[in-house]
Amino acid sequence: MTDIRSALEDLLNRQDIPLEEALERHFSPDYRQRTNGQWDDRAAFVRHVRKLREVVARARIEVLDELRNGTSYADRHRVHVTKRDGSEVVQEVYLFGEVDAAGRFLRIEETTLMLSGAEADRDIGSAK
Repeated sequence: MTDIRSALEDLLNRQDIPLEEALERHFSPDYRQRTNGQWDDRAAFVRHVRKLREVVARARIEVLDELRNGTSYADRHRVHVTKRDGSEVVQEVYLFGEVDAAGRFLRIEETTLMLSGAEADRDIGSAK
């Protein structure tokens, strides 16, 4: 079963891994995500991750709480982002999700809270 730290490491810090391979490893073909109230299908999520790969130089994922119960997954984590321009953003994320039979994320619903960074980066969690 995947977890958020592994998924974000592969998506953001392991850009030597082709995006489709990283997505296949951690996300169901039927994946969908709601971030701060906005639903995206897998195609929109792929656009989001492509944008992040353009902007993010490095991310440190700090898992504060993590719970699993059957196919349910929940966590609270912080993402410490260093952007390619050298600026930094810290977001705290409250996440509830579901995994498929293969242990990949099928659905994630999350709320993000910017702890530090420029106002322009407030929506980095849903940038496309």
